[in-house]
Amino acid sequence: MKALDEVVLVYVADLKRITLPDFIKNSLCLIICILGLQSPAYSQTVLPLTDLTGFKPVSGNSWQIVGDVTADLDKDNRLTPVKGTGVLLNLPDKKRAESDLISNFEHGDVDLELDFMLAKKSNSGVYLQGQYEVQLEDSWGVKTPTSGNMGGIYERWDEKQLIGQQGYQGYAPRQNAGKAPGLWQHLKIKFQAPRFGADGRKTQNAKMLLVVLNGVNIHENVELLGPTRGALSQEEIATGPLRLQGDHGAIAFRNIRITNYDKPRAELIDLQYNIYKGKFDKAPDFSKLPPEAKGTSAILTSTVNRIPNEFLIQYQGKLRVPQAGEYTFNLTSPGGVGILKVNNNEIAKVVGETGQGKITLPVGDISFELLYSKFVSYIKPILGLTIAGPGFREYLVSDATTIKDPVDPIFVPAPTNTLLRSFIDLPEGQRLTHAISVGNPEQLHYAFDFDRGALALAWRGPFMDATPMWQDRGDGSSRPLGMLQPFGKPTLLFGKLSSEQALWPTDTTGSNYRPKGYTLDPQDIPTFQYQVHGAVVTDIIRVIDNGKGLQRTLTVQNSPANFYARLASGKKIEVYSKNMYLIDDKAYYLRLDEADNAKPIVRNMAGSQELIIPVQNKLSYSVIF
Repeated sequence: MKALDEVVLVYVADLKRITLPDFIKNSLCLIICILGLQSPAYSQTVLPLTDLTGFKPVSGNSWQIVGDVTADLDKDNRLTPVKGTGVLLNLPDKKRAESDLISNFEHGDVDLELDFMLAKKSNSGVYLQGQYEVQLEDSWGVKTPTSGNMGGIYERWDEKQLIGQQGYQGYAPRQNAGKAPGLWQHLKIKFQAPRFGADGRKTQNAKMLLVVLNGVNIHENVELLGPTRGALSQEEIATGPLRLQGDHGAIAFRNIRITNYDKPRAELIDLQYNIYKGKFDKAPDFSKLPPEAKGTSAILTSTVNRIPNEFLIQYQGKLRVPQAGEYTFNLTSPGGVGILKVNNNEIAKVVGETGQGKITLPVGDISFELLYSKFVSYIKPILGLTIAGPGFREYLVSDATTIKDPVDPIFVPAPTNTLLRSFIDLPEGQRLTHAISVGNPEQLHYAFDFDRGALALAWRGPFMDATPMWQDRGDGSSRPLGMLQPFGKPTLLFGKLSSEQALWPTDTTGSNYRPKGYTLDPQDIPTFQYQVHGAVVTDIIRVIDNGKGLQRTLTVQNSPANFYARLASGKKIEVYSKNMYLIDDKAYYLRLDEADNAKPIVRNMAGSQELIIPVQNKLSYSVIF
């Protein structure tokens, strides 16, 4: 068999998943739409939040545009604003009329993505179409959340029922993925509006296709049988406004991104197939090759073929393009080679399992051809294709929804203090090859990097998914479950600096760093030991405050001169109060508990900020999130 052409593959994990774009691009046309003018062909935007003109006028003055906000962890419903623009703030109190904020634009199917910050004990919510609420509540520390806690799909309500039975059909999140008040949190929602027939009767219920809170899938494919409590109306509609609840507590929003899906899908029509027997690594000369079988099909499928292996399926037809723009195709063709041609252009070639291609198309019926050559005997034949384009979501145009047979997951719980050695892949893409994950029954866990003596990652929720490590041959890695709090690229905690502005070392070169293992106390909590720059360090990390944070206590012997600890780094480090800091644009709190009276230093380094402190004998600090 000839060598395969060199290809660049963009892998997708599983066609069964619901894809969310990482970032939604700015579009001036939807800003015009938000201001009440003509709707664009493809509605994507970030709400400008320079004023309130994108929303209907409100009776009170609790809503305002500010530049930033900070919460008070000791006082309920307290957010302190900073002048500027870019943040939408609600401050309801006795002196301000309380009201919800309702957008000028309306939506049907929509993706919504935003950042929000809650004050202590605050309560708010996001209503899709003004009808279906995802609850935003300060539920910090709640172990078993309900539909009324953070991330819940709020219950419906019937006043005619007995007291205590009026609420029904609420959906609790899979876990409490919320952060502490005063921290920015991230919410993504994929919403499908209810469908109606020509007679106006509802034919399909609304759905929360996906709700992601702080990186955790808390709801998937939840069918909504009717509006939730507090809806604008009990009459369901095809389109409605975005509504932000403002009558319960202080809350701030920023980076509100909206993608409207209000256009018809592209469709495959006139599909015909030919099946050829043989082992093909590229397209043959079909004029010289009679097919083993041929026919027509309504969808793409590998089941039209009866040859078990070494075959090629050729599909030809038309792609009916309803509006001009960029179209994205995700192709699955394991066990051989897949080639996708649209408008006579090869846009995807798959050698392996999956690949992606994009092309800009005009309106009309466009030529379509797909080849699937299968010759790896031990892989099951599967043909899958999804299409996404201007104004419509990615959807499946084949019968295949997954590229592999399902695998039983291997989860590791932490009913007691639990340790697991494995590789760990960090959100930044780095793999830790000498890591230990430490689980805790308080549902707050962390990963320690032996190669650098670094606290690499913490997370709240379930402990570990060890499927990648133990399934089949495995790859040695395990995955933290729950809401992750990364601490940046792992680096040595301790370093020698020639001055307070000297660059922090990026690796262990010249540090004489030596890990010395760990010991366990009677509760199986580890104490790590290592040497660095001649100093001997004992490092203890414990869960504090009902699972609300981690405290790290370090004892140092033989500390050299000019010995510093780098406690944190990030885009922005702010002083919150004495000995307490907000790290990386309010991603988490860092509290300095004990430092031998040393003074911490916030310094600007290469476009980011670092918090460092000189160290002599003892250092203790807490991360709270």
